[in-house]
Amino acid sequence: MNVLKAILEGALAKASEAGIQIIGGHTVDDNEPKFGMAVTGIIHPEKILRNSGAKPGDVIILTKPVGTGIMATAMKRSISEQHFNNLAVSTMLELNNIAANIMLEYPVSTCTDVTGFGLLGHLHEVTQASGVDAEVDAADVPILQGAEEMAAAGAVPGGTLNNLEYCNKFVHWGENVADIRRILLCDAQTNGGLLVCMPEPYLTDFLKKLTEKGKRGVVIGMIVTTGEGRIHVK
Repeated sequence: MNVLKAILEGALAKASEAGIQIIGGHTVDDNEPKFGMAVTGIIHPEKILRNSGAKPGDVIILTKPVGTGIMATAMKRSISEQHFNNLAVSTMLELNNIAANIMLEYPVSTCTDVTGFGLLGHLHEVTQASGVDAEVDAADVPILQGAEEMAAAGAVPGGTLNNLEYCNKFVHWGENVADIRRILLCDAQTNGGLLVCMPEPYLTDFLKKLTEKGKRGVVIGMIVTTGEGRIHVK
């Protein structure tokens, strides 16, 4: 009951931070604790950002590091340092609302979040729906501190390995991209960052405003041409 109480209190705190009201719910008696939330609301028709509008020449920006799935597995196995655990938890606790609000000031081509399908899985949703091909520089993708070491130690969740197998169908891996880095780019995330595609002329100002609000945006690649949704990782 103490664990359940902490889960519900945490959900209430984060919903309140986001300006969301929790108006009800139900419970199921099961062997394992499960928790989820369904979001309902009204969106302005002129403020909808889809994952299907990326255009050749757009830069690809990521607003959070990847590696939470690997770090969560390392925590379960008690093999990671507390300092790295704290960093992972703080990243998962961070809302995307500030980056999202700043993003609305620019002509963003497309946007999606990075969650269970991993960075490349969600980017593929964008490239496939937009009819474009993309290029990602693996060295530019921000990684949570400790995640690379934990992946090398074998703390890789099954969902991440499934993502990697799936991504191999549409990703062309450069020869210099190490196996551990491939795993990280496919790592299943909990509350990952936003994956934003926008015309390059707006990039500098967008990144500046993120920094002013204490947030981070990193250019990890570019939409290179029209295509069938393939991704080249170099």
